[in-house]
Amino acid sequence: MPFALVDVWRAPPPDPQVAGWLRNHVYAHRGLHNAQVCENSPAAFAAAIAAGLGIECDVRRTADERAVVFHDATLDRLAGREGRLDRMAIGEITQVPLAIGGDLVPTLRDVLDQVAGQVPLLLELKADRNRSVHRLCRAVRRDLEGYRGPVAVMSFDPRVGAWFASRVPHVLRGLVVTEENRRTFSGTVKRHMALWHARAQFLAYDVRDLPSTFAARQKKRGLPLLTWTVSSPSLRERAMEYADAPIAEGPGLSQKPAATPS
Repeated sequence: MPFALVDVWRAPPPDPQVAGWLRNHVYAHRGLHNAQVCENSPAAFAAAIAAGLGIECDVRRTADERAVVFHDATLDRLAGREGRLDRMAIGEITQVPLAIGGDLVPTLRDVLDQVAGQVPLLLELKADRNRSVHRLCRAVRRDLEGYRGPVAVMSFDPRVGAWFASRVPHVLRGLVVTEENRRTFSGTVKRHMALWHARAQFLAYDVRDLPSTFAARQKKRGLPLLTWTVSSPSLRERAMEYADAPIAEGPGLSQKPAATPS
């Protein structure tokens, strides 16, 4: 069966009335952070809200099955101390100050309360490919109950999308994709299989892979196409040409000034 037919069957495009907001924003990658403001911190999220930017952030699971907002599996890079998040309880993790700025590591519930629907929120779930995603997804679902703002979940791991599709279908779900120079037939097959497994309603694509035939075909048939990490003016131009919305940081958040008419 041709790929296109299976795409429509396994990953139909979402209702534009439900998912249209994904296309209408610029998203601050891990919040609006810099040398003085740590990524994925309350200060970074406050700055993004003040700037009217959507927010992309990372979510991991603790040992006692709570959701925290943190990118890495370990604390060393961002907090300057040892520790694996999945081996620590929520009470211990939330007492850890971030190395830049001194904010404490926030829970997902903390971030949802802070954002409170003021700007759109993209949650990238960080899953371990060698472990079940059930406890991570369940922790996120628990915190999302009752949240009224625009929010979507996404992951490199297609099992996350499949989990939400079967248990919480009203939450928009996306597949994060990087081609990693695998523009071969086998690479194309793997991307389609991940799309089908995730039952993805949107894509978050590596900007370095754009333009991409796979991404363009999914965008054409109605899946919103976001792209990451847009970190320079040239990548911003690429994102604007080939995608619907950028997930950006640093210079990538600033549009290039329009040329002066001659």
